[in-house]
Amino acid sequence: MIPCFAVVGHPNKGKSSIVSTLARDDRVAVSMQSGTTHVAEYFTIEIGLEQYQLVDTPGFQRARKVLAWLNQTKPNADQRRCCIEALISDPQCNELFKDEIELLKPIMAGAAILYVVDGSRPYSAEYEAEMEILRWTGQPSMALINPIMGEEHVASWQLALGQYFSVVRVFNAVMAKREQHIDLLQAFGAIHPPWSHAITTLINAFKGDVIKQTVQSCFIAAQLLETLTTHQISQKVLTKGQASSLKHLLEQQFFQSMRQQELSAHDELQRLYHHHYLTRNNQELSLPDDLFDTDKWYGWGLDRKQLASVAGLAGAAAGGALDLAVAGHSFMLGAIGGGVIGSGTAWFGADSLATSKLKGLPLGGYEARVGPMRNKNFPYVLLGRFLYSYQLLHRRNHAQRDSLEAGELCVSDLIETLSSSDKRALVIALDRLSRQKSVKQLPDILLPLFNNIADMPA
Repeated sequence: MIPCFAVVGHPNKGKSSIVSTLARDDRVAVSMQSGTTHVAEYFTIEIGLEQYQLVDTPGFQRARKVLAWLNQTKPNADQRRCCIEALISDPQCNELFKDEIELLKPIMAGAAILYVVDGSRPYSAEYEAEMEILRWTGQPSMALINPIMGEEHVASWQLALGQYFSVVRVFNAVMAKREQHIDLLQAFGAIHPPWSHAITTLINAFKGDVIKQTVQSCFIAAQLLETLTTHQISQKVLTKGQASSLKHLLEQQFFQSMRQQELSAHDELQRLYHHHYLTRNNQELSLPDDLFDTDKWYGWGLDRKQLASVAGLAGAAAGGALDLAVAGHSFMLGAIGGGVIGSGTAWFGADSLATSKLKGLPLGGYEARVGPMRNKNFPYVLLGRFLYSYQLLHRRNHAQRDSLEAGELCVSDLIETLSSSDKRALVIALDRLSRQKSVKQLPDILLPLFNNIADMPA
């Protein structure tokens, strides 16, 4: 049997939020309305080749009455599990105590117990009936204190829960970071020693999955960069006049196609991180500016001085005329020395983003063509906007339902976190892309930048 954990507790204490967080998938329904879950729902959590199960259960509704029924015969400790089984099989109890029986079934079938309470509400004796019922099952158990609105009453909960559960953890389901998730998985192993090896394997798979998501993010970004820096659109017509009249329409189609392809890449990133219900329509993950709003390009990409620096670095590196050690200097300082030769075109064409061509065809007729983008800043803008989404999604907890918030993300500052060799490789790669040249192993070149963002404190 794979490890299985039933998440139980009083209604509206964040049980579904905890399941959603541990599942790392926002498709698990989360609601702050009392009694949302009416039947036990099983979720098989697959991490690489490993898996475990979580069971989202209804909340306790009549715990005191259930405990009174169980105590009718005043059973000894060795008989209490049998009393739980009798409760589940009793037809009348199935009518009176539907919620309690629904939550007890997976536990009696072998699931360990994750008992969830709200640490922002005061402890009271009413919860003792719930905890006593769970103790009667004889199953391994852990208590989770979910401070939904604050931690004012956490200390009193810890004192009370420690009398019923061998392991007690504070776990904010909505704000929990990846490290806390791993810590909780480690605590799972302490609940039930026979599952210890399986839990260790799960943790290793979890860490591997995080690395895999970062690597796959680099592949999505690389494909986006390669596709949009070479994108063009054309139309063949009979006369030169027809070709000229098509220019405005083709430009509209060109820019709209580029915008859509960028959004598709960001959608793919969302799916990779299992954030299926984040929608840009309600501005939860909206990119603040239009891709082709060049007034904002200083924010997303590089400014004029930085562009001159990287253009000089790329040109000098290509010609072998520059000591590559200078790649470690700050773009902001412009410390590229003699490498600025040939950097005068770094900002050229910012007002006319896409090249437009009109040419005659060998066999008659004309072709109107728009694209590709040749602006040196364009690859940096694309990368900066993608890194914005990556930074948010990589960190986001799957139980969160509020809008995403993030500070400014400056791609030049991020590039400064790279080593000299990694910075050099990235600058040269983006320069090649701006000239519609292929770049070998682009995902590998991007990976150090993505790793640095992943390691940054939230």
